Amino acid sequence: MISEKAHVDPSAKIGKNVTIHPFAFIDKNVEIGDNSIIMPFASIMSGTRIGNDCRVYQGAIIGAEPQDFRWKGEDSLCKIGDRCVIREHAIINRSIHADGATTIGDDTFICAETHIGHDCHLAGQSVIGNGVTFAGDVEVGKCVILSSNAILYEGSKVGDWCFIKGGCRINGNVPPYIILAHNPVVYYGVNAQVMRKEGEKYGFTDSKIDDIAKAYRHIYQSGTSVFNALKRIEADVEPSPERDNILSFIRDNNLRIVAVPVDLE
Repeated sequence: MISEKAHVDPSAKIGKNVTIHPFAFIDKNVEIGDNSIIMPFASIMSGTRIGNDCRVYQGAIIGAEPQDFRWKGEDSLCKIGDRCVIREHAIINRSIHADGATTIGDDTFICAETHIGHDCHLAGQSVIGNGVTFAGDVEVGKCVILSSNAILYEGSKVGDWCFIKGGCRINGNVPPYIILAHNPVVYYGVNAQVMRKEGEKYGFTDSKIDDIAKAYRHIYQSGTSVFNALKRIEADVEPSPERDNILSFIRDNNLRIVAVPVDLE
């Protein structure tokens, strides 16, 4: 159902069984996948690609022009995966680069009043709480929980399966599987409760979770440098995809991770 009271540009590509409610705005150069629902007063702007089975709620703006002075009007994209939910008044900016894209992976739930800046990349299967703010060029791994009003500064990276508590300010690299809390942020343990809950689906056994915790004791609780902690992990923790994910994330980011004192980096 497409309401006669909605604005749908004739060039927009609308999939099968899409519902567009009154007063929604669908711009040119937009694609919306099958079975998606666009609520009243939502705006889907030029350059947006929305997957199948998505829901966009009242007042959300998807594919908004970037809030960055480097953007000079280049055509760019905002890509939303399948089965995503984007709640009221969320704003997602498209890329500042010609043919670049801001990307939101499948099965992401974005709560009300979240702002996701240009060229952010969310791997998917994550929950983004109310009022979370992303600056540009932020990367977030899969199965991440960001609680309400967390702030992620430009260029920050968050690994898989992290849980960042409400109001935290992230200005750096958050390695996978951990919990962060407070301001300035502190390491609050591994995300064991969520991993155990999803263990059967994703293969998180108790022994794997124990090994993840052992790895982070070397990093955050041994009083040694990150460089030495990684050597200890290689010697002390059994090889596994989870161990390799921790090691590669930290090394790929030049050993610079949040919540480690500067003199131990």
